[in-house]
Amino acid sequence: MLNDKLKDFNIILASASPRRHAFLKAMHLDFDIQLKPVEEIYPEDLKREEITDYLAKIKATPFTENIQHKDILITSDTIVWLDHKAIGKPKDEDDAFSMIKSLSNKTHEVVTSICFTLKTEQHLVNTTTKVTFKALTDEEIWYYVKTYKPLDKAGAYGIQEWIGAIGITSIEGSYNNVVGLPTHLLYETLNTIVKGF
Repeated sequence: MLNDKLKDFNIILASASPRRHAFLKAMHLDFDIQLKPVEEIYPEDLKREEITDYLAKIKATPFTENIQHKDILITSDTIVWLDHKAIGKPKDEDDAFSMIKSLSNKTHEVVTSICFTLKTEQHLVNTTTKVTFKALTDEEIWYYVKTYKPLDKAGAYGIQEWIGAIGITSIEGSYNNVVGLPTHLLYETLNTIVKGF
């Protein structure tokens, strides 16, 4: 399978997300984790996947000079898109409450881009999932924020956690994308890269 095809390649995942680490392990991929700080600022005129495309590429920039032949660097970015604006990660618990309150009784989009950087080329893919929440009570939101402390998550929630179980009424698109990584796109693109090498 894919891991056999990749045995001569060195996959580098530039992400601190435990959810992304778990996905690659579940896909039986061998990878190294490397982290380099980058300022996640984007031009204000960008929208939806333009934002995540831009940030996924920016996250690869600190690594480009050191990429070797047969290295595949994977960088990724996810945003929640609601009412024509991006929602990132909350600053604190009050911010998390406000974010989830804004998602209550509405449909929002979760947009993720993955950038694959090689020594001589770069591949960029993205996908969007639509997620609908029921009308959440303040009590439900505070219970989730205090119990799960979702400060490391775009939109201040994890679909795989309690809030997803009790609050999400429909989902259109990739579930794994909402958790943190559209694994079907990762698999397809790595296969394409290996074939074309």
